[in-house]
Amino acid sequence: MRSNLKRSHVAVATLAAALLAVAPAAALDSSGSSGAAPADSAAVKLPNVVILCTGGTIAGTGASTTTTVGYTAAKIGCDTLVDGVPELKKIGNVRGEQVYQIASESLLNEHLLKLSKRINELLKQDDVDGIVVTHGTDTIEETSYFLDLTVKSKKPVVIVGAMRPSTAISADGPINLYNAVLIAGSKEAVGKGVLVSLNDQINAGREVTKTNTSTADTFRTPDLGMLGYVQDNKPHFYRTSTRLNTADTEFDVTGLDSLPQVDIVYGYANENSIALDAFVRAGAKGIVHAGPGDGSVGKQMVDPLNAARKAGVIVVRSSRVGSGIIARNGEQPDDKYDWVASDNLNPQKARILLELALTKTSDTKAIQDMFWKY
Repeated sequence: MRSNLKRSHVAVATLAAALLAVAPAAALDSSGSSGAAPADSAAVKLPNVVILCTGGTIAGTGASTTTTVGYTAAKIGCDTLVDGVPELKKIGNVRGEQVYQIASESLLNEHLLKLSKRINELLKQDDVDGIVVTHGTDTIEETSYFLDLTVKSKKPVVIVGAMRPSTAISADGPINLYNAVLIAGSKEAVGKGVLVSLNDQINAGREVTKTNTSTADTFRTPDLGMLGYVQDNKPHFYRTSTRLNTADTEFDVTGLDSLPQVDIVYGYANENSIALDAFVRAGAKGIVHAGPGDGSVGKQMVDPLNAARKAGVIVVRSSRVGSGIIARNGEQPDDKYDWVASDNLNPQKARILLELALTKTSDTKAIQDMFWKY
């Protein structure tokens, strides 16, 4: 009797151990949302994602693990950055390439052209499914919009950065990079335009802006909101941008080695024309006036701006406010002055579009149409 009971207990214990061993896999199979990385399987074809590195805080280092300001950006090379997140190999066939290594406040038009051309070269290849660009956060919003206008493919392009250097104990770079590769390798991101992903959020390259100097949730889309989230190892989209982008735009930088000079004049109380006049003398082809309110222009600035326009400089009215639509012929008679309204683009994004517009035309009506379309 004792022998039978003992054998019964052993059998039950063995069965329980077996059930415990398979339970996690069964839970993953049934829910599909355990939060774990996708399992390795010969039957799963991983996407081919190229990571283009350009520097920034994501590649930065600090003096200590608690240094989150006063660090040095653009120190870690691309191979080290990619190898530092071994989990990437579970979600894609990834390889890195150093395009340039800068802190993004030093970004020049030459950098933008080089990056766009390289992305277009790669996306023509059948063995490239998506692109991730690591980038400094200071000018992500400008690079992302430039690429949104000049990349000639519907394949996913995702810009990613970090608000804390790689040496910080709370470094956000690794998870941001992991999420960016997930998005770039996903079918859901195809045709969505150039995307920006940090802090588990997905924003449109045209719309996103940096809103805080240092916090991890700095990237926001004023008024309209984000496109979606990254959760459970996959992107979740809830809306898309309605503006034409990537392969649907008229802009092609293939043969360009430079861009027209466009500068931003900031509006403020007691504004004068010193900066405007200097930009015009320096050869500016376009001026974006970042006025207060609805792109307002002080009466003392109307004549200097009109003089610039009569000299052949394109004038675009934008706003320093950070959100909202610039009403054409609202605060100023744009038709009368032959000025352009920036729609809802902030000054730095309006500058990007005007640069590209001037590679196609100097007709203000055609340029205004571009601001409505893109």
